[in-house]
Amino acid sequence: MSPTDKATAASETLRGGPRRRRVRRTGGGRAVPLPLLVPALIGLAFLAVPLIALLVRAPWRGMPEQLTGAAVWQALQLSLVCATAATAVSLVIGVPLAWLLARVEFPGRGLVRALVTLPLVLPPVVGGVALLMALGRNGVVGKWLDAWFGITLPFSTAGVVVAEAFVAMPFLVISVEGTLRAADPRYEEAATTLGASRFTAFRRVTLPLIAPGVAAGAVLAWARALGEFGATITFAGNFPGRTQTMPLAVYLALQSDPEAAIALSLVLLAVSVAVLAGLRDRWMATR
Repeated sequence: MSPTDKATAASETLRGGPRRRRVRRTGGGRAVPLPLLVPALIGLAFLAVPLIALLVRAPWRGMPEQLTGAAVWQALQLSLVCATAATAVSLVIGVPLAWLLARVEFPGRGLVRALVTLPLVLPPVVGGVALLMALGRNGVVGKWLDAWFGITLPFSTAGVVVAEAFVAMPFLVISVEGTLRAADPRYEEAATTLGASRFTAFRRVTLPLIAPGVAAGAVLAWARALGEFGATITFAGNFPGRTQTMPLAVYLALQSDPEAAIALSLVLLAVSVAVLAGLRDRWMATR
């Protein structure tokens, strides 16, 4: 065997032999091995088929009638108002928290960050129970709110806002913290050397720089709040016109009127698609 044939045989051995050459070619000329392509297509189908099935089984002819009912409009209006209020609460207290985590070194910062991100992985029902233990009428803090100010949060519209803010604010904090870490802190330092206070430097210099990240985090928080179910039904209940949001209305309709549940689900799906389209530059672009 000549040296050239030996080199060719060795090369084929390293590649797994001639039988491993069955690959797919992408548009860029890169080979996609079949052992990776098949599971990838299965994963795509696993995510896409349920959404397609929702569109296929949707009662398109009766959709206007399903979506014009008084109960549906009440749930939709309450969902929009509460999600917007929860996002506002998240902005007021979440942006300073993100700045603290990104700019200030202090003992236990890792623990604080873990506590902030915990609601992302915490089961929503557990979050609702935790809120009841903290802010319920006999809760650790709630009993003082009731005794001193007459404020009762559970099973009220304000309770819906609190539950949604609890599960949605981590999305905002993570997004803003990442943007702050990417922003150059020398602009703040230059502003402070020119006589501006730290708060003025943040308000006049840093905040305009991180505005896209704040907007993206606010949209994500709003979408998460709009779709919240577990913490809401546990902490605020399911009372039509007062605490029944769209996800709760879907759950209730599924037991008695599946077509109405599908129609309501399509509304939430449309909102999710709109949010994803609005964030396409951040989440969908290939860089």
